[in-house]
Amino acid sequence: MIQLLFTVLAAEAGLATVLLFKTPLRKLAMLALDRLKRGRGPVMVRTVAATVLVVLASSLHSMAKIHGHAGAGELDAPGALTPTDQILLARHMLEASLMGYSLFLALVIDRLHNYIREMRGLKKNLEAVSKQNKSLQEAKFGSSDDDESKPYQKDIASLNEEIKKLKLKLKEKKGEVKDAEAKAQAAKTQSEGLALKYDRLLEDNKHLLDQVQSGDTAGKKNT
Repeated sequence: MIQLLFTVLAAEAGLATVLLFKTPLRKLAMLALDRLKRGRGPVMVRTVAATVLVVLASSLHSMAKIHGHAGAGELDAPGALTPTDQILLARHMLEASLMGYSLFLALVIDRLHNYIREMRGLKKNLEAVSKQNKSLQEAKFGSSDDDESKPYQKDIASLNEEIKKLKLKLKEKKGEVKDAEAKAQAAKTQSEGLALKYDRLLEDNKHLLDQVQSGDTAGKKNT
């Protein structure tokens, strides 16, 4: 389970990194996400997300049960966790963290995809309006009659206003993309920290098994 979650998290971090930089890989990633959001893709994504949420809730419930057992505790050491409970608690915490960051990265990727699409649309509209404005200005300067140039002046003024609005929207979208990029980078850093925690958990688990085996050996010698 943990290996699968690490694989999913690494794939999401890689996809978010590809979306952050303008490279040929970004076009491929955008095409893949466009296809994923068509047909039954959104339904499948929601189903997977709901399943992950259920498993996350189960992990949180297991953590609460372990804390409950520790709270009841023994009379001589109330509230103390046994080594086995510590390992189980660390494992559940790691699984919950991985699932939470996976869902968060999926949301960031979705937002990045939408922002990039909107920015592309705004850029295309801006280029079309700029070309239209340029052609109208050329027609205005090519016309010698003032009466003929008046309609062009109105069109040029309206196009200039539209260009200003498009530039403002484009600036806002760039700011949103930067925020999403910062969140994706933070999630990537957190995933690297979780990988270190996983290695530490494996070492603790191995140490616990060694202790159990040494205890069994000592018990057999005493008997």
